[in-house]
Amino acid sequence: MSSLIFILQQAFLFFIPLMIVALGAMFSEQSGVMNIGLEGIMIIGAFSGIMAINALEGSLPPQVLLLCGVLVSMLAGMVFTFFHAFASITLKADQTISGTALNLFAPAFCIFIARVIQGVQYVTFRNVFRLEKIPVLGDIPFLGEVLFQKFYLTTYLGLLILVISQVVIHKTRLGLRIRACGENPHAADSVGINVTKMRYLGVIISGALAGLGGLVFIVPTGTTFNASVAGYGFLALAVLIFGQWRPSRIAVAAIFFGLMKTIAAAYSGIPFLARLGLPDSIYNMIPYIATLLVLMFTSKSSKRPAAAGTPYNKGER
Repeated sequence: MSSLIFILQQAFLFFIPLMIVALGAMFSEQSGVMNIGLEGIMIIGAFSGIMAINALEGSLPPQVLLLCGVLVSMLAGMVFTFFHAFASITLKADQTISGTALNLFAPAFCIFIARVIQGVQYVTFRNVFRLEKIPVLGDIPFLGEVLFQKFYLTTYLGLLILVISQVVIHKTRLGLRIRACGENPHAADSVGINVTKMRYLGVIISGALAGLGGLVFIVPTGTTFNASVAGYGFLALAVLIFGQWRPSRIAVAAIFFGLMKTIAAAYSGIPFLARLGLPDSIYNMIPYIATLLVLMFTSKSSKRPAAAGTPYNKGER
C-alpha cells in the first residue's frame, strides 16, 4: 500500500503540469491555430517565474511567493506566445515554423539572460513550497495520504483549471465561438463572430497555461532550472491528441503519461522495479515509447478541429 501511495503522490507532480499545458494547447487548436511552441513557452514561463521567486524570496510567505511566481509565469507565457499569434494570425505565417521558432529561441534566450544577470546559465531556488499535511483531511485513510499530504498548491490549481476549461469550452458562449472558429471560420464569420479576435484569445490562453505549466513542472521536481523542461511540451501535444481535444479525456491521458513519467523518474522508490536491476536509460525511455505507441493507435482516429493550422482569409473559401 505504501508503494501505491508513493506512486500516486509522485504521479500528481508529473500529470498536473502535463494536463495544464495540454489544456492550453486545446484552447489554441480549438480556435484554429496549432501551437507546437509549447516547449519554448514552458521554458520562458518557468524561467520568469523562478526569477521572480528569487527576487522576492524572504520578503513573502512561501505560498504567497509561489502564487507570485505563478502570475509572473502566466504573464511571461502570454507575452511570449503573442509573437506566435501575430505571426500565425496576422501575418498568416506557417504555424509549424512559427512554433518551432519559439522552441529554438526560448532556451538560448534564458541561458543568455541568466548569464548576464548572475554569471551562470542555471538558476537555483529553495523549494519551500511543499505542504506536509492538511489537518483532518490528511488523516483520511488512503485518499488523505494521496491528496492531502506532501502536496503543492499548484496541484489544486491544476484541478481548478481543468474544471474551468471544461465549463468554458463546452458550456459557455465564448467556448462555442472558439470552437466554431476552429471548425469552420467562414461560417463563424458569417454570423458575426470575430475570427481574428477568437484566435488571438485562444493562442494567448494557451500561452498563459503553458507558461504556468513550466513553473508547475519545475518547482516540485528540483531546485535548479537549466533552460529545459525535459520535452514536456512535446509530451503535452501527445496528451492533447490522445485526449481528442476534450478536457475530460485530456485529464485521463495526462494521468496515463504522468504514471509513465513517474516510473521513469522514481522507479528506485518502487521496490518491484528497483529489484529488476534495469539500466536508468530503459526507464527514461518509457514515457517516449508510450507516446509513440499511443500516437500509432490513436492518430488515425483523431478528431482534430477541421480548420486547425489553416490561416483564415476573410472572403476566401
